Amino acid sequence: MPTALITGGTVGIGHAFAKTLAAQGYNLVLASRDEAGLNRVAQDFEAIHHINVEVIPTDLAKRQDVLALADRIEDSNRPIDLLINNAGFAVHDSLMADYTIHARAMEVMCMAVLILSGAAARAMTRRGHGAILNVASSSAVITTGNYSAIKAWVTVYTEGLSNELRGSGVSVMALLPGWVRTEFHSRGGVKATTLPDFVWIEADEVATQALRDLNRGKVLSVPTTRWAIAVTLGHIAPRRAIRWVSRALTKSRQE
Repeated sequence: MPTALITGGTVGIGHAFAKTLAAQGYNLVLASRDEAGLNRVAQDFEAIHHINVEVIPTDLAKRQDVLALADRIEDSNRPIDLLINNAGFAVHDSLMADYTIHARAMEVMCMAVLILSGAAARAMTRRGHGAILNVASSSAVITTGNYSAIKAWVTVYTEGLSNELRGSGVSVMALLPGWVRTEFHSRGGVKATTLPDFVWIEADEVATQALRDLNRGKVLSVPTTRWAIAVTLGHIAPRRAIRWVSRALTKSRQE
């Protein structure tokens, strides 16, 4: 049975990935700060899907935890077939605010992605197969503060890693979802209650389409046609227009 390692696999998109893969017969390695949540999810999936679930309590803002997880990924006796770098959190603090929150965000969503993806790439290349999926965001194409900057980095980094691993048997893909119905926004203090229903995507739909795109060899995945169009417009629109839209979106979140 193949094994997938998912960071932030107890809630939201990460949990949707875990649920989808468990149903497909994958064994799971789940890493999160939420030890109680890890144990609860592991018990549920083992009972329902009859798979093995390994839990690793991990704080990705702590470099020693990230390096320990990287060692697990490179353990040749317990190979990881699919790495999903999903863990993250909303960052809508002012760029003039204290740097602490921004530093933590970059550790969790940039440095951890860099270290874990590198570990997976080395291990998978030696075996000649495997896949790495990094969760970015449609915010990568706009300019809503440091979150956009971080997710733009994740996207470009993933494309660069895909270039390096071309022909190795290892697939690499960045996922750029739009607004997904999870607790992500409320946890981050983002006011999104006024958004119309049609902009939202269900987490299960995101996971299903992302895994389908990964299997098809895509490097960038944007679930649903409407969000694919939005991201395409974000790439081709004048930067002045993108900044205007970003200011309006930021203002609407603060009202």
